[in-house]
Amino acid sequence: MGLNLTLCMADWGHLREIPVKDRIRALNEAIWPTGLDHDDYGTLGLAEGWVWSRNQDPAWCAEYRFFCTSGSYKAQSRAGDGWDGMRVLVHTSLRDAMDRFLNGLIWDEDPANDPTLTGGGGFFPPATDRRWPNLLLVCSPEAATGKADAWGRAAPRLEELRSAFAAECEGWAGRPDTFEEFTTLVHERSDVVTEAAGRGWGLVGLP
Repeated sequence: MGLNLTLCMADWGHLREIPVKDRIRALNEAIWPTGLDHDDYGTLGLAEGWVWSRNQDPAWCAEYRFFCTSGSYKAQSRAGDGWDGMRVLVHTSLRDAMDRFLNGLIWDEDPANDPTLTGGGGFFPPATDRRWPNLLLVCSPEAATGKADAWGRAAPRLEELRSAFAAECEGWAGRPDTFEEFTTLVHERSDVVTEAAGRGWGLVGLP
């Protein structure tokens, strides 16, 4: 079985009230609370877009279910590999905006500085904590705001990426099959970032 991604946005203020060692557990329990009946599980399991548990008062986190993928992390990884290949062919101003937007979401500019390795600077248990698998994404509220700003610069110019995509991705194994597949995933990521930034919340990717 492949790696799956559970992508959440969360109120960092609420999480700060929970001990670091318990924050991942708290997110998991908020998304799939114990005690749900069969109908509740069925409703949550089929939902797409933002999914909010009815057991939160006040609401402090939500899961995002992608429309364009089945929940597998593979599509995210393929898109990141695609961007890594095509970015050298992109105009500097657009490349800089896309780099800032995608870095840490689906692509790592410097893998050694991946915030998931340290649990987001200690906000979550680090990757060395054997009680929990490595997080796939940690994006603070401040980082989400910066990414939303970067997306605002990049979004009107996405069509400029088409030729770079054709040169570096079309026909390559392990990269998106089509330009539309790539841009659809990028647009969904932008919806996630924009919503989180608008609330002043952060993002977490649970495996």
